Amino acid sequence: VQLQASGGGLVQAGGSLKLSCAASGRTFSNYIIAWFRQVPGKEREFVALCEWSGGSPYVADSVEGRFTISRDSAQNTVNLQINSLMPGDTAVYYCAAARGRTMTPSGYVYWGRGTQVTVSS
Repeated sequence: VQLQASGGGLVQAGGSLKLSCAASGRTFSNYIIAWFRQVPGKEREFVALCEWSGGSPYVADSVEGRFTISRDSAQNTVNLQINSLMPGDTAVYYCAAARGRTMTPSGYVYWGRGTQVTVSS
């Protein structure tokens, strides 16, 4: 069972990135998929979640209006679109899967390795 986050990179402030979360080894049709981010020395921060189908999306207040979570059925991924990137968005971004709808990292059973997003000013 594996989740793989991809799409990170180095971008200038104001730019955009699309992160993708792909699953393998099992079906996540009954799971909640979330994105978290983490910077060194800080706790993992909730960013957004939705059902694997893309239903019932929710984005953290701190990034609402710039971050969008959605499903790409053709690619079988859950994506995080990040617009108007700011240096404060610099972090490792992880996708994770949970049975229940929660914003707490401990509630997530499966985690991807993470993808680095670096925003230069």
